[in-house]
Amino acid sequence: MRTVTAVASCAAGLALASVLVGCGDSPTAPGDLRSAASGTRLVVTTGNGLRLRPTDGDRVTVDDGVGHRWSHRDHTWVLDLTCEGQCPRMPRVGVPDDTAVTVVARNAGIDAAGIPGALDLTTVNGDVTVADSGADGAAVRLTTRNGSVRATGVRARSLAAETENGDVALDCADAPRRLSATTVNGTASAVLPHDAPAYRTTAATDNGHSFVSVPAEGASAGRTLTLSTVNGDVRARRD
Repeated sequence: MRTVTAVASCAAGLALASVLVGCGDSPTAPGDLRSAASGTRLVVTTGNGLRLRPTDGDRVTVDDGVGHRWSHRDHTWVLDLTCEGQCPRMPRVGVPDDTAVTVVARNAGIDAAGIPGALDLTTVNGDVTVADSGADGAAVRLTTRNGSVRATGVRARSLAAETENGDVALDCADAPRRLSATTVNGTASAVLPHDAPAYRTTAATDNGHSFVSVPAEGASAGRTLTLSTVNGDVRARRD
């Protein structure tokens, strides 16, 4: 009998609460901008979905017409897009280079493209889609509960993706030290670059098939690949 650990959105909420304690906050007009110095952490909270895109300069941008509130402490800026009534379903937030991004969303997806930094993206009842993002040496974490996780062209030192009901499909631009793809009802798959090194691989499914062609012989202790599902296939290969 397999024990399944549920994706816990409350954990992300607790982490966010600790960021907000002691922060100064202020409501802002739609389209207001905030500077993001090198090494800044941006935390975005929303009751809907979100699109993350790169922006020129050193300022975080928000679509015109989207109400929002800022708060901050030290190098962490928190952007709250929570609203009532008719709200934009997938507003766009522009992210400067060298900014680590955390998103906590619900009841819609998160779509990130061209974000060159660490990512921690969490939603419930929506897909997480990432393209051409991350950075060498960065951590990328992608989590949803009822939806799929799909990532292409990702760069990261560690890459972790998890859902309960949906597929996890990871296509890496470089070879992370640690990669994990976990679901309960769906397929977990990973594609590594053609010259990726050997990995210590764990591939597990209860009701499905395992297709793994990534070499294991000679893998270093810190180079790990974990694929797990209950109802579905697990797949890993070099490109």
